[in-house]
Amino acid sequence: MKFTAAQIAGILDGEVVGNPKTEVYKLSKIEEGTHGSLTFLANPKYVNFVYTTEASVIIVNNSFEPEQVVKSTLIKVDDAYQSFSKLLEYYNQVKLMKSGIEQPSVISENVTYGKDLYLGSFSYIGKNVVIGDNVKIYPNSFVGDNVTIGDNTILFAGVKIYSETLVGANCMLHSGCIVGSDGFGFAPHDDGTYSKIPQIGNVIIEDYVNIGSCTTIDRATLGSTIIRKGVKLDNQIQIAHNVEIGENTVIAAQTGIAGSTKIGHSCMIGGQVGFAGHLVIGNNVRIQAQSGIGKNLVDGEIVQGTPAFNYGDFSKSYVHFRNLPKIVAEIEELKKTINKLKQD
Repeated sequence: MKFTAAQIAGILDGEVVGNPKTEVYKLSKIEEGTHGSLTFLANPKYVNFVYTTEASVIIVNNSFEPEQVVKSTLIKVDDAYQSFSKLLEYYNQVKLMKSGIEQPSVISENVTYGKDLYLGSFSYIGKNVVIGDNVKIYPNSFVGDNVTIGDNTILFAGVKIYSETLVGANCMLHSGCIVGSDGFGFAPHDDGTYSKIPQIGNVIIEDYVNIGSCTTIDRATLGSTIIRKGVKLDNQIQIAHNVEIGENTVIAAQTGIAGSTKIGHSCMIGGQVGFAGHLVIGNNVRIQAQSGIGKNLVDGEIVQGTPAFNYGDFSKSYVHFRNLPKIVAEIEELKKTINKLKQD
């Protein structure tokens, strides 16, 4: 797919300096630019590459004035970084503009779907499913019975959505994620065996949620596991039954959240954090990577460690921990001195 400098400038409300008919068909870093590529200059550290890059078109700030001859066509904009980000979003939308139902695929009875559906080959849609407009379901995906999927949502290849799940609009579920599998519920018996507790609840995912590859969200035992509007989940996260995550909370990879824990809105949670079950985490909480959370946290807390405690106290304690061998040696020396004074 090719674009001219003039077309790009039109998208970005920019000004072309050079040949408006210059064509590009790929993106690149400015230091790795080649013929036919589009790049940008936002960091002054890279300004020298403007004069050496082979990129065909460079997006620059309006304030940029070249001090040497520039071979590339320039597009001047208010903010080169934001404009390039906008262009990436536009490019991604164009790339994902698919529609139609590929074969082989299965659409069961009583399914309704809106306009511009894309259903990739080897996908299965269960009974009584409701799918909104402009939904993209990539190959090898599974959508169980009685699922609802809102407008403009994308399921990438290999996504599995179990029955009764509700997925909102403008969501993105990446390859391999599984939504609605059984919660981890087993009742122990006196003889050491276990019997499975039926998991008859569901999962509710509200609008504008992103779910990373291989993340798993368990259905509730009763009621719902709920992912609120605007939540962003990284890859390989485990969310257990009856968990609730508040609006606009972001969680990094390999975090595990045990059953019935409630996390507030606008929290930031680092990678490999572990939560015990039945906790209440406040709003705007910050949890550093690899922390272990075993108690409730109030609004605005910043914690680290296992078990996690106040981030400032942790940082001070860590300094002492690193100096522990030296501190022990000094204490031993003091003990020797005291013993010697006692003997004298």
